Amino acid sequence: MSQARIFGGSVAIYNNPQFKAAMNIHYSPLETMKASVALLKASPQIDLASLQFGQYQPILSPQELGTDAGLKRWMKEMGGARLQLSTKANTKPLSNDQPDVVPLTMCCLLDACVRKCFNSDPPICMVIDVKEQRVDSPDRDTHDIELVWEYGGTDKVPTLLRLTMVCPFVGPAA
Repeated sequence: MSQARIFGGSVAIYNNPQFKAAMNIHYSPLETMKASVALLKASPQIDLASLQFGQYQPILSPQELGTDAGLKRWMKEMGGARLQLSTKANTKPLSNDQPDVVPLTMCCLLDACVRKCFNSDPPICMVIDVKEQRVDSPDRDTHDIELVWEYGGTDKVPTLLRLTMVCPFVGPAA
C-alpha cells in the first residue's frame, strides 16, 4: 500500500480503513503474529523485553510508512501520544491473569499490554483501531487509550488485545 493512500493528507491520516488494515495485517491471526515476533527478534533495532508501543511499526511496516517523511510523521504522532498518555494516571490492572500489576500511567499500561502480546508464548494477537475524541469530550484535545482483553474459554490468559488509540479531536478539514 502506498504512502499516498495511507497518509493521504486528510485529517483522518490514521483513522481510515487502509491504514488500519495495513497495521493489523501484522498482529492477527496467530501465525501472522508469530511471524511478526520472529521478525522483531531478528532485528537489531529493537529489544522485545523493553518494547514500547509503536517502536515495532517501522520494522514491521516499512513500506506502509513509506518515505522518511512518513516515518518522521509516525514517530512524531506516536511520540506525542506517548507524552500525553504519560501524564494520565492509571488505576487498571494489566490483565485478569496479572491483577497485581498496575502500571503507574496510561502510557506504562499501553507499553505493558504491547509487551505482553509480543512476549507471551504463544504471542497474543492484537487488533488496532484508531478514533477521534468526540467534539463534546472534556478531553477533546488529548490522546487516550482503550485496552480490552478477550479471554478464551475459562482460562484467565488473554487471547486477544483490542487496542484503540483515541486521538485528539481535529474535526473536518476546512
